[in-house]
Amino acid sequence: MAWARFGAMTAYDPAEVVTDIDRIDGGFWAVVIDFESTMTAIRFTHRGRRTMTRPPGDRPWTPLDQQWRTSLDHQAYVGGVTRIRELIAAGEVYQVNLCRILSHDLPDDAYLPALARLLRRGNPAPYEALIHAPELGVDIVCASPERYLWRGGERVVSSPIKGTAVTAAEMLPKDYAENVMIADLVRNDLQHVCEPGSVVVEDLCGVEAHPGLVHLVTNVAGRLRRGVSWRDVLDASFPPGSVSGAPKSSALTTITALEPVPRGPYCGAIGWIDADRGEAELAVGIRTFWATQAYGRRVLNFGAGAGITWGSDPEAEWQETQLKARRLIGLASGGVAP
Repeated sequence: MAWARFGAMTAYDPAEVVTDIDRIDGGFWAVVIDFESTMTAIRFTHRGRRTMTRPPGDRPWTPLDQQWRTSLDHQAYVGGVTRIRELIAAGEVYQVNLCRILSHDLPDDAYLPALARLLRRGNPAPYEALIHAPELGVDIVCASPERYLWRGGERVVSSPIKGTAVTAAEMLPKDYAENVMIADLVRNDLQHVCEPGSVVVEDLCGVEAHPGLVHLVTNVAGRLRRGVSWRDVLDASFPPGSVSGAPKSSALTTITALEPVPRGPYCGAIGWIDADRGEAELAVGIRTFWATQAYGRRVLNFGAGAGITWGSDPEAEWQETQLKARRLIGLASGGVAP
């Protein structure tokens, strides 16, 4: 049974699946866009506050007890940070988000909605989401703290996160500078689809507390031009600037060169679009688990990354990825109590 949940809202009874944003012309859709821009959108017939946290066939989550694999080990990640700093020194890029994908074999009967319940108790997040539709190729649990795009009619808001520490007092000047740089990138992205002069920074470098860490968050808002389509908005702003870099085109080239595996839903977009009302809320796909099939076995994946600037210390950036992964990996593995 395919269903989805976004905060307190549940959607059920899937009607169709599309992979083309132009096909979203009516109805309520659960949407996943991979970092590489592949989209899966599921239109659900019903949605509301119906509780489906324990649907028929529910079972508890069994902690994962093996070693997690990583696409970039410590040496490779530190080397990647060093390479990015070389490119910055050469003037080819200003900032790049360098990520690694962690993975763990998953029993065939592992039930991701049970993991979602665990995360709701142990790591509540403002943009939590669950899309459980394995028969349609989507099985995702998201505990994202970051809003990629909110739309209400003609108003759009993006809230990039840059800057992560255990406490606000531990934020470095590099964190604030990075946040301002990415906020400017997001502002430029939105200007392509918004009315001239309407794009504004409403909050700059606000401190938000989340379980185990704090982030710097900036809100960038604008008013869409008349006739702008969903495709126009995504073409202008995707992938999110906070998880790619600046300039975005150069950062994406660097990411392709340094990261050995695709990111998939990690750093993409996860959320919903109500095409009837002209509304949407899409989170940046961070703090996210997703199940895949690889080499005949089921695998659970999780991503972690850090924004690299000239002021980055390679070892500190590796430790930032450890910090971002520690609590959620611990919840999934039974090492952290919910």
